[in-house]
Amino acid sequence: MAKGKGTAFFCQNCGYESSKWMGQCPGCREWNTFVEEAVVKPPSRGGIAAVTERRGRVTPTKLAEVKIREEDRITTGIGELDRVLGGGIVQGSLTLVGGDPGIGKSTLLLQVCHNLSNGGHSVLYISGEESLAQIKMRADRIGAFSDRMLLLCETNLGEIAEVIRTAKPETVIIDSIQTMYNEAVSSAPGSVSQVRESTSILLQLAKGLGVSVFIVGHVTKEGTVAGPRVLEHMVDAVLYFEGDRYASYRILRGVKNRFGSTNEIGVFEMREQGLAEVHNASEYMLNGRPENASGSVVACTMEGTRPLLVEIQALVCHSNFGIPRRQTTGTDFNRVNLLMAVLEKRSGIQLAACDAYVNITGGIRIMEPAIDLGIVIAVLSSFRNAVLNPKMTAFGEVGLSGEVRAVSMAKQRVAEAQRLGFDTCILPYVCAAECRGSAKIEIIGVRTVQDVIERLF
Repeated sequence: MAKGKGTAFFCQNCGYESSKWMGQCPGCREWNTFVEEAVVKPPSRGGIAAVTERRGRVTPTKLAEVKIREEDRITTGIGELDRVLGGGIVQGSLTLVGGDPGIGKSTLLLQVCHNLSNGGHSVLYISGEESLAQIKMRADRIGAFSDRMLLLCETNLGEIAEVIRTAKPETVIIDSIQTMYNEAVSSAPGSVSQVRESTSILLQLAKGLGVSVFIVGHVTKEGTVAGPRVLEHMVDAVLYFEGDRYASYRILRGVKNRFGSTNEIGVFEMREQGLAEVHNASEYMLNGRPENASGSVVACTMEGTRPLLVEIQALVCHSNFGIPRRQTTGTDFNRVNLLMAVLEKRSGIQLAACDAYVNITGGIRIMEPAIDLGIVIAVLSSFRNAVLNPKMTAFGEVGLSGEVRAVSMAKQRVAEAQRLGFDTCILPYVCAAECRGSAKIEIIGVRTVQDVIERLF
């Protein structure tokens, strides 16, 4: 039996361990996140080699002898998900899927199970929150499943590990990690210790048996996965669902991926049968644009390797109070304040007495500096109540001196704007030369925000 070693204090945000309670965590600098939990030394279970029940001395392998095969990736049948994963599911990988309640995490994974099982792959869906009948009701909306789809309602990791070793499925879904518990740890399910130990067991099963494991993680009110931050470091890929749960669109973002590009996004639309792919994401994001309205500009951003056109809206009006109100949705609040200060200092635009509201439509959050030029043009358009060319797009980073700096992958951004029928593109002057050769739209290169004002207003 495991012997107890007393109690310790753990940070609920990052998993930092301390022998006494502290108001502020030294690891993540968050306040009032320490909780007391019993510390139990789990029985020795060995490493990955022990999971596969190998005996004898473990020997290393030469790097030159390791063979990589294309069949090591399994396509899910959902193109947008395969894009975020880097081309498909890697055998033996551990993937964390997070998102707000009701946004579609379980629905997407059940669709993955449907495609994999009907494609001849064995799948095991383990739920700690729903009964078999509840899962069956959701599955009936998606379609017919083959006999290679197995269900299990269990929260004990010891029992789950035995089922995985016996059934030997190719893919395992854990819904959710906060409901799983390890008998060797005395704390309650969902605690820092339980989440960490449960993920460690699943990691060993994935690597030792070559099973691809997806785990669903609940998120906190700040939008991060509940539990220790070390959970995101243990897994191979972290996928987050974004968007309003009451809207029809969903955005799946890869914030970590050991087998592909990070910050790739997949766009989905929630329908009665489940989540449907949105292949033309730029066109989908621009649906419903207002006509002949000031303060509306289309900017181009890069999400991983995909160029994405989004509409930036700004509303600037005179403030009736001593302190003007500033508000942003979908972008950084401090960045917008900085850009408005640059306009005041470098161009003489008096915005100090104006309320300003900036919105990125489509429910997507963009932090890339390349949308700076779009925000500046939208603010100027609303301030002067000037309607701009609806077929114009802009991108570029704006510096503190008012200069428009170069951004990466300019040709791909211009090509996306051209594909969607735009006829004018405003971009940094240093990027204009390389884009004029292949582009069939008008390229306007600008050096400063003053150049933008002179050309457009």
